[in-house]
Amino acid sequence: MRNTFLKFNILVALVALTLNSLFAQQYPGYTLYSVKNSTTSQLIDTNGTVYHTWTHAAADPTCYSTYLMPGGILWRSVTNTSSTFTGGPISGEVQKLDYFGTVLWDFVYSTTTYVTHHDICPMPNGNVLLIAYELKTAAEVAAAGCSTFSGIMWPDKIIEVQPTGATTGTIVWEWHAFDHLVQNTNASAANYQTSIVNHPELININYLATKDWLHMNGVAYNPILDQVTFSSHNLNTIFVVDHSTTTAEAASHADGNSGKGGDILYRWGNPAAYGATGTKIFNTVHDAHWIPEGSPNAGNLVGYNNGGITTPTTASCVDQFTPPVTGYNYSLTLGSAYTPSTYSSRQLAGGYNSNEGGSQQLPNGNTLLSMGISGYIKEFSPTGTLLWSKTLTGGCAKAFRYNDCYINNAAPAIPTISLIGSDLSSSVATTYQWYLNGVQIVGATNQTYTPAVSGIYLVRITDINGCVYEYSKGYNFAVATGITENSLENNINIYPNPTNGIVNIDASIYAGNNYEVTIFDVVGKLISKVTNATFVDLSSFGNGMYVIKITSENAGSVTKRVSLIK
Repeated sequence: MRNTFLKFNILVALVALTLNSLFAQQYPGYTLYSVKNSTTSQLIDTNGTVYHTWTHAAADPTCYSTYLMPGGILWRSVTNTSSTFTGGPISGEVQKLDYFGTVLWDFVYSTTTYVTHHDICPMPNGNVLLIAYELKTAAEVAAAGCSTFSGIMWPDKIIEVQPTGATTGTIVWEWHAFDHLVQNTNASAANYQTSIVNHPELININYLATKDWLHMNGVAYNPILDQVTFSSHNLNTIFVVDHSTTTAEAASHADGNSGKGGDILYRWGNPAAYGATGTKIFNTVHDAHWIPEGSPNAGNLVGYNNGGITTPTTASCVDQFTPPVTGYNYSLTLGSAYTPSTYSSRQLAGGYNSNEGGSQQLPNGNTLLSMGISGYIKEFSPTGTLLWSKTLTGGCAKAFRYNDCYINNAAPAIPTISLIGSDLSSSVATTYQWYLNGVQIVGATNQTYTPAVSGIYLVRITDINGCVYEYSKGYNFAVATGITENSLENNINIYPNPTNGIVNIDASIYAGNNYEVTIFDVVGKLISKVTNATFVDLSSFGNGMYVIKITSENAGSVTKRVSLIK
């Protein structure tokens, strides 16, 4: 009887192994990688055979990350040797190449006061997000209330650059960490708050302050939410900020889809960084990104956790978790840590790399994992079975798997939304999917959609090839009045501007709808709030710039800026 039971268990185990081997399949396509400090970028198939190679000039070695956009367009960070900054992967340069190796754009962003480093993020609109250090003097650091470190600091900023010529570009959006600080040691500084934990939207400048303070190392974009995420090595945190803002709004604490300007919308991985109680999950984090639509667990955030496993021995892993997103914001019980309390899934790396690393969550549920400076690329099944690996001579911070359709077909044009009568209509495409406030509308798959509630709508499309998603910009629509974002901007007026005190408000477009007028100073402090006002009096305040936000629950909001000169 015992032998029969043993044989049965062996048979069950063999069947399980057989089923696992049948259903655990490599994801088809080609893996893009470029070894750091090398002059080649390659696509290889799952047999390790080279499918395509880009050869770069000796003066332009790969710095950190390389990406492929639809149609075989290669983006890469480049090490520019003219940089005066020293330390981790200092880049200072970014290149865009066609499939045949022609450099389409070569942009240098490096001076004595700023330089790009680590990761880049090519965007669907043809622009690129870059991480950059910006130098702050010891006096500026002290004025910001830093009491735990003295000296120059390199806080990070993120810029979006639009290529304008072979070597030129225009910065169309930027976000600065130094605009969103908090501290509780210097009461005379503008960013002083008595409680750090009650202000998770701001970054505590006295938490682990040093010259290379945040040390951002990963940046990614979510076109559905129009948000940006980045990872901070030193704070062991993944952050999320609003990208729907203008540059001026990104420096403030109001506006954008979130209504919070450039403040931190969400942060996860190390509650102690904002004074909250909870478990520290990340032990050196890299490669913050969202899982895209088309892959399991789409919308989850992911980070490469270099030292995530410490017992019994140190090992690396990839952790993903579900953020508590609600519209364009994230739920939080003030004074507590953001949820979830821990990761929802973890993929072991099968080893340890002390620095760098990244991952890609593939449409079939597999994980492609790059072990950074250790020089390994691995593909795991959803159950953790190693399906494929590549050993490199040198480190590789990131690698990505792309299929034939993606490589060989350019993306369709980004769709636009028009208001036709009471309907929203997308530009022509092959397939359509509508969203409201970042959430997919089930069954809304026609070219037109009739809104039932007010909110921000966008549409996702594909072309005839069907292998690339493209998303429109959000369209702010108010059902009750038919008022749109553009009509608000053009028809709500404040005057005179500049003013010596009294500011008149013409909000007649809101006729029949109650509205609220909220006034903030230049650092985002709320100074006044009134309802249905036709004027406000700023004469009791000091000279400077003020933000006036006019909001109707039924008909949207608009923000104006006014200069007070007495």
